[in-house]
Amino acid sequence: MHRFDVETLTAGRWKNGGGTTREIVSWPRGAEAFQWRASVADIDGDGPFSAFPGVDRTLTLLAGDGVRLTAAGGFDRTTRPEEPLAFAGDLELAAALRGGPCRVLNLMVRRGRWTARIRRVTGPVVPPPGHAGVLHVLRGRWRSGDAAAPLEAGQGVWWDGEEGAPGGAFEPLAPGAAALWADVAPVG
Repeated sequence: MHRFDVETLTAGRWKNGGGTTREIVSWPRGAEAFQWRASVADIDGDGPFSAFPGVDRTLTLLAGDGVRLTAAGGFDRTTRPEEPLAFAGDLELAAALRGGPCRVLNLMVRRGRWTARIRRVTGPVVPPPGHAGVLHVLRGRWRSGDAAAPLEAGQGVWWDGEEGAPGGAFEPLAPGAAALWADVAPVG
């Protein structure tokens, strides 16, 4: 299990200048092409979204008023706070901010090789064996399965399917705690 704090991750500027990305994990580590990837993106302005052919994406709004994504053929979706928005990475998207800059959790998986499901959780989570995943704390404090210091808002953990699921459950330590859990499973 690997811990992270979003604020200490290196921010890389987008090629189009519309935002920055803080990579949580790109799996397999060190590979030229990812099989699955999780990051936090700060979207600073309207503009094009990069296409990722053969990739399924899920954005979850963490802060700000949201972003509207549109593409030819009638695709028109707007992010809502803490609600995952899934779409095909093949789309040539245009992004329009609703009220200013925003921050999103971005999860991408290679279609046909991995599937991903993100959900907002407020109670204990036990990752299935053989699955990879990310737990990102939204509010409150959470205990991770490794018995290390509790996780605070903006912190989290990730694990790959090869090393196995973290021991024990992730548990909120107080009422009102919430997290995003991304369950990443191999296909077949």
